[in-house]
Amino acid sequence: MQPLKRRAFLSNMGMGFGGLALGAMLNRDGIARAESEGPWRPPDGKPHFAPKAKRVIWLFMIGGVSHMDTFDPKPALNKFGGMTYDETPFRTALDNPLLKKNLREVITGLHKQHSRLYPMQVGYRKRGQSGIEVSDWFPHVGSMVDDIALVRSVWTTDNNHGAQMQFHTGRHVLEGQFPTIGSWAHYGLGSLNDNLPQFVVLGEPIDTCCGGLGAHGGAYLGPEHSGVQLSVDPANPLPFATPAGGVTRDRQAREFALLSELNGLAAAEYPGEPALRARIRSYELAFRMQQAVPDVMRLDEEDAATQRLYGLDHDVTKPFGQVCLAARRMAERGVRFVQVFHGQNGGAGKWDGHSKLKKTHSELCAQVDKPVAGLLADLKRRGLFNDTIIAFVTEFGRTPGAQGLDGRDHHPYGFTVWLAGGGIKGGVAHGATDEIGFHAVENRHYVTDIHATILHQLGLDPRKLEVPGRKRLDVDFGAPIQSIIA
Repeated sequence: MQPLKRRAFLSNMGMGFGGLALGAMLNRDGIARAESEGPWRPPDGKPHFAPKAKRVIWLFMIGGVSHMDTFDPKPALNKFGGMTYDETPFRTALDNPLLKKNLREVITGLHKQHSRLYPMQVGYRKRGQSGIEVSDWFPHVGSMVDDIALVRSVWTTDNNHGAQMQFHTGRHVLEGQFPTIGSWAHYGLGSLNDNLPQFVVLGEPIDTCCGGLGAHGGAYLGPEHSGVQLSVDPANPLPFATPAGGVTRDRQAREFALLSELNGLAAAEYPGEPALRARIRSYELAFRMQQAVPDVMRLDEEDAATQRLYGLDHDVTKPFGQVCLAARRMAERGVRFVQVFHGQNGGAGKWDGHSKLKKTHSELCAQVDKPVAGLLADLKRRGLFNDTIIAFVTEFGRTPGAQGLDGRDHHPYGFTVWLAGGGIKGGVAHGATDEIGFHAVENRHYVTDIHATILHQLGLDPRKLEVPGRKRLDVDFGAPIQSIIA
């Protein structure tokens, strides 16, 4: 037996006495309890009830998609376009108590309501058997509206781009960092494939001004529950993960074994250190990922018809088409949560249509419409649609009023997102904004209702995912939107 070193002895003694005091305080506060009192235990990786979905593909449009120009057409804007609110039947929109009640500004007065209504910038039509109206900027997704549940009554409290963070965590950016929807799914459920991360991030994430890495972070759940950023590049999908030249697989395995042993010794001395725990797991996963991840990113293995389905044969659709195809290949191989970003351009995002909205939105919709529709169609033909949730989301909508000559400002009071697959009803338009798309007025849903719906379909009860010492609010949990669940 190795003799106990003086430093380790003193450390164990100090930590031991401190642990006694800490344990007493935690027990007093109801955080730590004796076995007989029913101690808290972390999730066991099993769903709380029978799930309808196994995985999620989360498509986030950075900057704020104009709901009335995409999935919530408002013909009244065309009828009264150019008029002030006072000149129309909608003058009370600016007096609605919701205008202040649900708004928490980071910079007071930065984003004002604009006085003249701005017409829709594109045509629209009824689509599918359901006859749901979708704009002409989304002909491909519109053709699949019978597989989609639109939620036209979402609202949030942040009218600046911190809403990007809020849509992922459910909390206002001024309240700090909180676990994201992807990290909760990762925390609550076990692995579907031990050779791949269970929470993957594709595309360029949001800017540091608006949450940065926190938009796919684990926060107090620990860094092991954060999303792993990957590139759609088989030669270098994960930075710094490729072994140096001349290093054999066997040699690398021995190196990782030594690292694991050293980290294990440190972990035994500091069992509650989350960063160390995450590092150990990341080394183990990185070794396995070196072969599995490049394989996922070899999109040229797909046949020509599949590549065309995602738009890989056209320059406009190819970049996002590659990301969507990679997302499908990830989901197919057992990645639990694939978080996809589109539209990054500095701190705001290209969807941030303060000016030239017609030009920028028409270009952006063209980039994503065919790839997203291709993703839905591909999942269906491969038998993955029924147990995969696809979410098309954004941080807020755009104002009915014109900003400047040709733009729309930020609008958190009512906007549209949609879900599909994984036991979600198709051909449904749930909730509504008023006639000009200003306020969510029917079946209003805060962003965490979207989270709750997704977690419910995964078989998770958010209230059973609480962590000792981390009190959550009712608004954190949300409520599943039963009207769109099949």
